[in-house]
Amino acid sequence: MGSPAPVALGDATSTRPPATSAASVAVPPRPVLPPHLAGVTADESALRRFLHGLPGVDPVGVESRAAALATRSIKKGSKLAALDLAISMVDLTTLEGADTPGKVKSLCAKARRPDPDDPSTPQVAAVCVYPDRVSIAAAELAGTGIGIASVATAFPSGRSSLSIKLADTRLAIESGATEVDMVIDRGTFLAGEYGRVFDEIAAIKAECGQTRLKVILETGELATYDNVRRASWLAMLAGADFIKTSTGKVSPAATLPVIHVMLQAVRDWRAATGRQVAVKPAGGIRTAKDAIRFLVAVHEVAGAEWLDPFYFRFGASSLLNDLIMQRRKQLSGHYWGPDYVTVA
Repeated sequence: MGSPAPVALGDATSTRPPATSAASVAVPPRPVLPPHLAGVTADESALRRFLHGLPGVDPVGVESRAAALATRSIKKGSKLAALDLAISMVDLTTLEGADTPGKVKSLCAKARRPDPDDPSTPQVAAVCVYPDRVSIAAAELAGTGIGIASVATAFPSGRSSLSIKLADTRLAIESGATEVDMVIDRGTFLAGEYGRVFDEIAAIKAECGQTRLKVILETGELATYDNVRRASWLAMLAGADFIKTSTGKVSPAATLPVIHVMLQAVRDWRAATGRQVAVKPAGGIRTAKDAIRFLVAVHEVAGAEWLDPFYFRFGASSLLNDLIMQRRKQLSGHYWGPDYVTVA
């Protein structure tokens, strides 16, 4: 995307399976797959054969490609459009043990009007909070069009029983969540028990129904790019609406090479199934320059159709302030320091 035209929003829509309740079934319903993929989730051995039959990732190649794209620039005239797009893609997040009702309300105020001095600044895509804080966010954001995302499923470890994870998900949705961010059990995945991970994702998706499901892979713990590719495909086979890099609690979190592998996966998934799955990098993206590098990667690897808040998000807390400061600089020609930007 070196010297590209201004980035444009896509207009595609995703298709999701009808609502069902995983709590009422012993075995979660299998997502409907096209005929050529229908057998790959039939049992553990079929799933293993498929995932280990995916093309291997060349680490040197993907890292070199990511580094090369990171040097790309965009036209000055497109910079403001890119900043506005990035702001509109932010999932403004607070996931701390000390999250008070007041902190969540402040976060929601920032989401509604990121720059109090400039009402033309876009709203963010969503806020992201713990399940017991969702009702507060839902009340604060009613009628705004801003999404309410909630982490669930024993976040951030993913280590609990399925019944507890389903209850966690149910609490979030009943409290008003429009999106659920679940985390996979990495220990089970790394042990090669792909069927168990698949069934858990499918069960959570069934509980979500029409609520969009983001599946957090925690790529910093997956050790190899091949595992990132396998986990991405596993999540999509099980019905994920998004694949997400990280909880933000593990380092490394969202890196450009990892996001390249995930973008390749969603691109190839759409080619194979006709279904477009969204991507969310989270953790470690702190500056506008970082965000624009990710947008360049989206354009070059997956395609312009993903340059839309419906299909690409940034999980972030501090990123928004830098985007606002850079936006002010584009409009005024002067740099505004962090003292002039509100803290959520």
